[in-house]
Amino acid sequence: MLNLNPYLKKLNNHSPLLFNLALWFCSFVILLFIFSKGQKPIKIDYIYTISFLVSVAIPVLINLYVLLPRLLKKEKYLLFGIAFIANLIVFTQLHNWLFEPLLDKLFPNYFFMSYFSNTRHIIIFSIFLISTTLLKLSEDWFYFNQNENRALKSQNELIQIQLSSLRSQINPHFLFNSLNVIYALAIQKKDNIKDAVVQLSDILRYVIYDSNTERVTLKDEMILLKNYIEFQKFRVQGFNNINLKTEIENESFEIYPMLLLPLIENSFKHGVKGDLEETFINITMSQKGDNFSFKIENNSLEENDNNTLEASGVGLENIKKNLDIVYPNNHTFITDNRDNIFTVKLTINAQQ
Repeated sequence: MLNLNPYLKKLNNHSPLLFNLALWFCSFVILLFIFSKGQKPIKIDYIYTISFLVSVAIPVLINLYVLLPRLLKKEKYLLFGIAFIANLIVFTQLHNWLFEPLLDKLFPNYFFMSYFSNTRHIIIFSIFLISTTLLKLSEDWFYFNQNENRALKSQNELIQIQLSSLRSQINPHFLFNSLNVIYALAIQKKDNIKDAVVQLSDILRYVIYDSNTERVTLKDEMILLKNYIEFQKFRVQGFNNINLKTEIENESFEIYPMLLLPLIENSFKHGVKGDLEETFINITMSQKGDNFSFKIENNSLEENDNNTLEASGVGLENIKKNLDIVYPNNHTFITDNRDNIFTVKLTINAQQ
């Protein structure tokens, strides 16, 4: 799950200088226009506007950098509301009491006239506090989304790297096993070695190129599995006890590629041994709606012997890792070895 705490911490500190420069420059322009009544401003208008902004800036900055991060963003809404109102009342009242006397004392050569009544001052301070609060929250939301999007992009890139790494492990594993079959046929000088090479090339073309996508259809995967089963029959002459049962509602149903082939590889590698009359591989695939299930079972040499699972090596381990990445919380993967039968059950819910 994406950890948002680092980004929430950054929200209180990002670009405060730029934010305040833009905020107070715009405020200065607006107030100067108001105080000069739309005319060309003179020196006293600049002095009054700057002084008024300083008076307003104090409660605004307290609200932005004390009340917001310590109360509102920590979900202390009642305390924030009380502090917000207290901040507004206190500084509005101080402005009414001290603003004009201080101006007259600091600038004795100018005659300042109050532009607003005490009630209007409350309204102006309220507008500043509310509008700057909304602006600050909007700015935080904007930067938060930027940071979250960057994090999601980085997370997606990492997942793709992991999947590519896992798939690169599967392909050599598959190729190694397949070349062993060709090698065995060559040693035995079988006449059908040419057919095996052609069939292997078709399988490898799919494994290396056609499966290099995010999803493949069940139709394509079933063709691959059937080709692989026929190819394996070259390795084990006389083995025909393979049962493939499919109940597919939609052949265009898409799954992550190369999930199923390692399971069949595992069954051939660890199940097809010894007396072929006692050897079997049963495969069942079903798909309905958003749900897909795959079950494969083969004879196991010893009951409760974990060698079949452990010896499967890269194949089963990669499937588990791929499923955790591609179908998090939307799959089950169960292995079972009892009654001299090794069984793997895979279910996927592809609903987005």
